[in-house]
Amino acid sequence: MQSMLDALQSASGVLALTALIVAVVALVLVLVRGRQRAPQGLTPWLAEDPILDRLLASQMQRLDGVADELLAQGARIRVMEAASRHAVQRVGLVRYNPFEDTGGNQSFTLALLDADASGVVLTSLHSRQATRVYLRTIVGGRCDAALSVEEAEALRQAGVPVQA
Repeated sequence: MQSMLDALQSASGVLALTALIVAVVALVLVLVRGRQRAPQGLTPWLAEDPILDRLLASQMQRLDGVADELLAQGARIRVMEAASRHAVQRVGLVRYNPFEDTGGNQSFTLALLDADASGVVLTSLHSRQATRVYLRTIVGGRCDAALSVEEAEALRQAGVPVQA
């Protein structure tokens, strides 16, 4: 009885496999025949209408022009983005009175930095006798010299963390 069941299962497996092969071959034949009978192109009826054909050609030319312009705009934007990283983007200003003999907050420290926290810190100290101007170079948020309290505050206002 068991051998009969095994033979029946084996025969049904072979039969199923044969049916699958026949179905795949039939599907391939249908696709090949359908492709041979189908007209060429997506819309073959346009070739028969010269007005629609010209309209489609005109629209395709306009679309190509728009695509070219979009590529050119993208290239210009990339150039501008690269250049703008070096433009002044971070600013900090501190006004103060460092001397007893002057009135008002005439002295100032101004930080002008780019996107990479590089730039300058300009300090102007005003007294009754003279005005002195100092300039410090900042690279990557760091200065090679010690910063005054006001210079450090101007950098903080410009968004650069400064260690005391």
